[in-house]
Amino acid sequence: MKKGPKPKRLKKRVFRSWLTSAISISMVLFMFGTLALISINAGRLTDYVRESIGFTLVLNDDVKKVDVMRLQKVLSTAEYVKSTRFIDKEEAAANLKKELGEDFTGFLGYNPLFSSIDIKLTARYTNSDSLPIIEKKFIEFPEVKEVYYHKNLLSVINRNVNKISIILLIVSALMTFIFIALINNTIRISIYSERFTINTMQLVGANRSFIRKPFLRQSIFLGIYGAIIANIILLTIVFTYKKELNGILGFYDLTVVGTVFLFVILLGLLISYLSTFFAVNKFLKLKFDELFY
Repeated sequence: MKKGPKPKRLKKRVFRSWLTSAISISMVLFMFGTLALISINAGRLTDYVRESIGFTLVLNDDVKKVDVMRLQKVLSTAEYVKSTRFIDKEEAAANLKKELGEDFTGFLGYNPLFSSIDIKLTARYTNSDSLPIIEKKFIEFPEVKEVYYHKNLLSVINRNVNKISIILLIVSALMTFIFIALINNTIRISIYSERFTINTMQLVGANRSFIRKPFLRQSIFLGIYGAIIANIILLTIVFTYKKELNGILGFYDLTVVGTVFLFVILLGLLISYLSTFFAVNKFLKLKFDELFY
């Protein structure tokens, strides 16, 4: 009567071990997926930062509205211009009033500000060589009184972008090594709990291929389930914060999202399979006395 419950306790222990391994692998694969999403979108992130800095064309006070529309249309067709936005004197005054917290036009008795056009450049033209040439082109328009942009800030951004790219490469390599080690250790611990089962199968004459087969099959399921859970968590976070990260990460690019999800699944299968293969082989080589250490 006392021997009856043992198989149930054994099944529960195996199930808990399997569930713990699946959850651990899914969490590591989730971090893998996040890192892959950031790495794939690194170029997009760089462009986003560069394109956030642009030119302000201060217009002459006597410029006509039709001339402004013509100028804006010409600027919008230029290959180095990503977007344009016209700000008239009234809007400029309202923006400054909001920043200052008081109505300066009432104090002065008139609006001293000029109308302007804010221009965002495409990322490949936001470098130190192209900007002076573009600035010269802008100032040649008769409607333009002055051209303004953050020269120092743009130089700092370009300099830091290169540093960030190198740091991201180093961090990606380091994190990849850590993630692989975590999955490998998780599976090794799971196989360790079955080391006596492996030894028993050897004693009854089972060959190595036969012994490895159920463990490798289990590793495939662990990789698949772990990847599915990781992708679900990643997808949930992506669409929860899509507004905050819009323009930085290509959530709506199905190729990018599909690539990341496929990468997570393949990586989960590959690492789980190889880790299981080498872990089982290790215990196959051990003698019975060595299993206690």
